[in-house]
Amino acid sequence: MLTIALYNTYDVKKLHEAHIRAIARAAPVAYAFGFHLALVGFPFEKDDPKVVAEEVASTTTIGEGGKYLLELSNANKFHLMDFPRKGFPPQFGIPIATTSKPSREKFITTEEAARMALEGRSLLLIIGLGRHGLPKDVLKISKYHLDITDGMGVSLETCTAIGIIPVKLRTLMEALKWKRRLKK
Repeated sequence: MLTIALYNTYDVKKLHEAHIRAIARAAPVAYAFGFHLALVGFPFEKDDPKVVAEEVASTTTIGEGGKYLLELSNANKFHLMDFPRKGFPPQFGIPIATTSKPSREKFITTEEAARMALEGRSLLLIIGLGRHGLPKDVLKISKYHLDITDGMGVSLETCTAIGIIPVKLRTLMEALKWKRRLKK
């Protein structure tokens, strides 16, 4: 299972248009590339993913009016999580913080992440919403840090990262599959 996790670093008490836009933009990407979508620490009144999907879909024109968020929800690929206290739920797999400033000890390349996915390991790719990226405690509890620019340290705008991370990971997974086939 591959999951894009949007980590709320905006307002934790009130839902804003920025929250809705990020969800609406991430849903078609997750759907198109076979990812689950998880929201971490979003201030929704209900904690039912289906209710939240319907609520968000009713307020956006992005992603064909929320169609892809509803598709994810109907396929049980849309999840809501509280902020982690000691770690992320293990059913989502290996927590990987996406950051332009990875620690040397936790840094992995996108190719290494693609190899893990091809081995059948579940990956939780955590993307921070907002100007400050992921909080230090999330970087600390994440097993790995992924700089999608593979060490160049280029900071990407949130929606750019939401698009690039799954696309690059899936592309490398396909390339590795082809490489394996050619060796046979």
